[in-house]
Amino acid sequence: MPNSKGAVRDDSRKTVSYFYDAAIGNFYYGIHHPMKPHRIRLTHSLILAYGLYRQMNVYRPRTASSLEMTRFHAHDYISFLKRVQADNEKFIGKVPSRNFNVGYSAEDCPAFEGLYKFCQLSTGGSISGALQLNTKMADIAINWAGGLHHAKKAEASGFCYVNDIVLAILELLKHHQRVLYVDIDVHHGDGVEEAFFTTDRVMTVSFHKYNGTFFPGTGHMNDIGVDRGKYYSVNVPLHDGIDDASYALIFEPVMEKVVQFYDPQAIVLQCGADSLAGDRLGCFNLSTVGHGKCVAYMKRFNRPLLLLGGGGYTIRNVARCWTNETAVALDAEISDSLPYSDYFEYYSPDYELHVRGSNQTNQNSPEYLEGVKHRVFENLRHLPFCPSVQFHPAPDDSYDMIDEYGIAIDTADPDIRIPKPVKDRIRESLVDILDREEGGALSCNRNRDVAPPICRNGLPVSSVRQAGGSKNVAPHLTLANGQPVAASKDPYAFD
Repeated sequence: MPNSKGAVRDDSRKTVSYFYDAAIGNFYYGIHHPMKPHRIRLTHSLILAYGLYRQMNVYRPRTASSLEMTRFHAHDYISFLKRVQADNEKFIGKVPSRNFNVGYSAEDCPAFEGLYKFCQLSTGGSISGALQLNTKMADIAINWAGGLHHAKKAEASGFCYVNDIVLAILELLKHHQRVLYVDIDVHHGDGVEEAFFTTDRVMTVSFHKYNGTFFPGTGHMNDIGVDRGKYYSVNVPLHDGIDDASYALIFEPVMEKVVQFYDPQAIVLQCGADSLAGDRLGCFNLSTVGHGKCVAYMKRFNRPLLLLGGGGYTIRNVARCWTNETAVALDAEISDSLPYSDYFEYYSPDYELHVRGSNQTNQNSPEYLEGVKHRVFENLRHLPFCPSVQFHPAPDDSYDMIDEYGIAIDTADPDIRIPKPVKDRIRESLVDILDREEGGALSCNRNRDVAPPICRNGLPVSSVRQAGGSKNVAPHLTLANGQPVAASKDPYAFD
């Protein structure tokens, strides 16, 4: 595979950061609305049940500010999102030209309770993931609450209000000359394509259904970008019923050529699960195995990789899909038999991880796919190899992630036994993970089983073994002020 200065290490298992806020599942679009944020909670529950959290760094994302959102979105639009609620939408959005396609008569994008907070959490996870890739704190960052690719600069669209993908890419561009965006949602990634339609610093590649009427109605093969962005927008229109074999036949050669010609320094992959078989709004016939192979294929290029969610409206299948793809990112083998979780009954009657394709007719003939592939390759031949950017000082990051954790710990309430910043940083002891892999079990002692790595430098605090024993001694912890906590004391008690 091609390599470049922006490549991450490929000689060992990659460092994966995972962003999740428990509040994300509380938001509710409406009783008849197909978008259910609860699917993120289902996904997280399966990730916990499989124990995948032990193999990655888990973070609660920082909520995005209005200043961060207006790096792409219009100020009056973000101000509107702050104010609109279900009980005032008829007054705020009464003038059709000023309702930004939110609430009132916009069925796709209702004004539900906590709308702005939902946007902050979804966007904050994607920006935080981009920051970790920029600072090399992670090789792969995951935010399944992100991937809302339809939102426009001053308009909501297709269940999406704030385009977290565009904002994350803008963050990545501070440290990377070229960013590749890949979209495997059944719907065209129109909001992201539109945002970067005139630039060569971002190449967008979308695999989607297109017939001129299927939402959002864009994504024709002839839409290739304009001005400096000409040929940097790649659209791969597909028909109903495409299965794993046909999808691989078009996805893998197209992405190999794109990476060969463009040589991106970072990759953003939108993993919309509405391309799975049996989705409420989708019409493709992919299994979770075929969908996950797209993630595995992009991971092979060894570039900083941001994995985001997206569509997906049969929520039990969404959870299965993104849990499997979390395991793919971790190079972890997990059983097809689902472990017991808080939402185990959602997966009846088979209680299996993988969603399999149906007997739906595949309307994508080999000849059609070969023709699409040929057209894409012809467009790529117009590209100069590896477009460059003139040297300029890198803009400041949105915020200093490492310093933020240190400040939060320094200012934590001493009257709370486990302050929230410390609780966010609790990590299972590495030695206990090794004990479990060797057939042992956790000691069930919180002071030994977990150790919060709360140093300002962001490095985990290591634990040690007792001489001649297999159990852990209480880990020695270091506070942000550099003072050690005695092992004999409760490491969570703050004087």
